[in-house]
Amino acid sequence: MLLTILLFFKFFFFAPTPDNNAPNGSIYDFKVEALEGGTIDFSAFKGKKILIVNTASECGYTPQYEGLQKLSEKYKGKLVIVGFPTNDFGRQEPGSNQEIATFCKKNYGVSFPMAAKISVKGDDTAPIYCWLTRKENNGFESSSVRWNFQKYLINEKGELIGVYYSKTKPESTELAKAIEQ
Repeated sequence: MLLTILLFFKFFFFAPTPDNNAPNGSIYDFKVEALEGGTIDFSAFKGKKILIVNTASECGYTPQYEGLQKLSEKYKGKLVIVGFPTNDFGRQEPGSNQEIATFCKKNYGVSFPMAAKISVKGDDTAPIYCWLTRKENNGFESSSVRWNFQKYLINEKGELIGVYYSKTKPESTELAKAIEQ
């Protein structure tokens, strides 16, 4: 009887609550605010690989924007890159959405989709990053976003297939092989 009561209290008072910020569906379920207004609808990318990258304008890895733009051009029609500016690491993205957009175009000619500035870690993690970083949501693996320019590769079926940390350059052989498979 005591065991039944304890189990009841454990279930009733300590049962895990659903995380409404972390849908475990498909990447194609996400729609995010675009950097310059409007919406980025991931369902529009079905049949293509998607490379999601958290970005920052004042980071040592910021020159990777150039490599990302070249990658976007090289694999046009096969790959979509989506940048997610974040100020989570060293406050290296202090600008407004408009300032970020101007910086990216002026300095690196960025033409791939860029989302509005978000948080990729902590209590206010954006739902798409909850999906990317939790195995129970993405079905691949759990990871933590360690720094700016971490990359998540999703295949043509909407499945997460790779996590590449900041040191992996967009023009790396490792990333190219994964995109070409």
